[in-house]
Amino acid sequence: MKLVFLYGPPAAGKLTIARELAALIGWRLFHNHLTVNLVLALYDFGTPGFVGLREQIWLTVFRRAHADRLPGLIFTFNPENSVPQRFIDDLFVEVAAGGGEVIPIELTASEAEIERRLGSETRHAEGKLVDVALYRELRSAGVFSSPVIPGTQLRLDTTSLTPVEAAARIHHLLY
Repeated sequence: MKLVFLYGPPAAGKLTIARELAALIGWRLFHNHLTVNLVLALYDFGTPGFVGLREQIWLTVFRRAHADRLPGLIFTFNPENSVPQRFIDDLFVEVAAGGGEVIPIELTASEAEIERRLGSETRHAEGKLVDVALYRELRSAGVFSSPVIPGTQLRLDTTSLTPVEAAARIHHLLY
């Protein structure tokens, strides 16, 4: 199984591009907020219970996709410091040990574009970070600087790249 690991800061376009890519190649999309929103029903963000259950769900989904021989899975991820580096490192090792491949793809955008996108209606509807002041505070505190994602195979600046163009570039990398 190939695990397309789309990562980047809030509002970089991860889910939008992931949806375009899923439509283009027919793979399933496992959006990070599916897990986050579920786990928030039980635990406060960042608490030990939250972190543990979130990791358990992520691993269960990745293992099940591999066991069911899905050709690939698209996962969106915002690096933030409640995710231990050990989890990322272990995940990449486990996927490779099982004969799979993690394909890390970094999405970026200018700070001005990120801040513009933070207020979008779709972000509100999906329960994502929408507060520019909070985003600036978290960014300044280094919250988004870890964990580090190893082996990035492609970096895309989505400031002026359309989701369709970004998905096409990822498709080209995969095939």
